[in-house]
Amino acid sequence: MNISEKIENIIKKLKTRKSKNIIYLTLIVLTVSLFGYRFYSVTLENNIDVFNIVRNDAEHGIPVNVLKMEQIDGVLYEPLTVKNNRAYVSGNRAGLFYPGQKLDDCKIVSVSKNIDLDTGMHVIKTLSCSNGLHYAENKKNGFYVPVSAVHGDIVYVIENGIASAKKIIISARDTQNVLVKSGIQNGDIIILSNVKNNQKIKIIQ
Repeated sequence: MNISEKIENIIKKLKTRKSKNIIYLTLIVLTVSLFGYRFYSVTLENNIDVFNIVRNDAEHGIPVNVLKMEQIDGVLYEPLTVKNNRAYVSGNRAGLFYPGQKLDDCKIVSVSKNIDLDTGMHVIKTLSCSNGLHYAENKKNGFYVPVSAVHGDIVYVIENGIASAKKIIISARDTQNVLVKSGIQNGDIIILSNVKNNQKIKIIQ
């Protein structure tokens, strides 16, 4: 029997009622199986809890770094440029310097009360200071808050798990910290991270 005869026999068998029923049944089973698998896949996908950072922050609070406030003796550093043991400052800065004040590895000898007529500035004389930028130490007692946590005259504190804006009065500052005169109390938890008022927060441990 050649190939063409074999093919003809197969076709004849497929044309029988029994063969047709088997084919139809197979197609039905395959179709139902495909629909069932698709339905199972969709159900499984719907049950997967996809992580959403915005929704998570809204439900559990945005993670933040904090600093507990305590009134302490601290130091603010005021920049002063010295040349030939002399420095010049404006009237609103003159009050930040005084005789005997430590200036890195040297010290201030005197601060003129009157304005120098040639420069229109107050003259500060130093002892054994090298030429260049130095930082005078201003030791003060109070609440020290990092500059990054201060927004104008506002800081954010934690109240019942919520970021709450608090107005403060600043008495002095340097490049790293501000010295708060009022608006903060011992025990206040200052938020160091970027937040919005009334935002739910979570402290990073």
